[in-house]
Amino acid sequence: MKKIVLKNSGRLDQVLALELSISRSQAEKIIAKGVLIDGKTVTKAGCKVKENQEVSYQEEVKPSIQETDVSFSIVYEDDYLMVVNKPRGIVTHPSNGHFDDTLANGLARYFSINYDDEFRSGIVHRLDKDTSGLLIVGKTNESKLALQKLIQERHVHRFYKALCVGFIPDKKFKVDAPIGRDPIDRKKMGVTNDGKDAVTHFLLEEQFENCALLDCSLETGRTHQIRVHLAFIHHPIIGDILYNQKKYIEADCGQLLQAYKIEFVHPFTGKLLSLEIPLDSYFSKCLELAKKGQLR
Repeated sequence: MKKIVLKNSGRLDQVLALELSISRSQAEKIIAKGVLIDGKTVTKAGCKVKENQEVSYQEEVKPSIQETDVSFSIVYEDDYLMVVNKPRGIVTHPSNGHFDDTLANGLARYFSINYDDEFRSGIVHRLDKDTSGLLIVGKTNESKLALQKLIQERHVHRFYKALCVGFIPDKKFKVDAPIGRDPIDRKKMGVTNDGKDAVTHFLLEEQFENCALLDCSLETGRTHQIRVHLAFIHHPIIGDILYNQKKYIEADCGQLLQAYKIEFVHPFTGKLLSLEIPLDSYFSKCLELAKKGQLR
């Protein structure tokens, strides 16, 4: 077993994720196998731990991320971090069916380093395969830990454009509804009584004949959060095949959701970074069809 002495206090899963530079879901898997805290076995992710406690855990051996030529563009870069624009259709991390065609593979090639899966090429948050837009990448383990802390403390502000179904009656509104795994379809998330707190803020930018353009900002960062919340209020995102079954054949529309803006204070320079990109050509094309009433 590997041993570490904790530098932080809080929930075991959050502290392990922070100190091992892994996701909370990875931390939960390690905890489920049983970890030793000062020699006592613990299997609950919510167990409270304190600074200077010793934690022993089973290290899972994972394959390295291969260097492959995967397209992405760099919006900002310095010695500590970079912000990249992930194209639509690209998976963020390697997973079943996607072992060498992900953003992480492209970053590994860019850095010319075979980062192991724990580092995940420095990626500190993710976007769904069919969501394009901005992602933060730490260039060192120290940077990645600092960026993960910013996200966990909700100091990274992420903004999205979404084209959703129907008429939106309010200019501004928010959805505050907990999100958890769908009990029937495990591929989906949903609003559930035992889910994790989730809050999304929405601003109506433009109403069209049968759809609306929304500006969305995340207060929390749950899996599929914007997609689930809009489906929950019966305004699913156009082209979202998981939460919106209707097909938009005329426009051949896929999921119309883009992470277009991100703001945070640089953890090492103290500089406010506010980065924004225009809508991609695919989204723009479908938006023009919506304005003409041709998106059906």
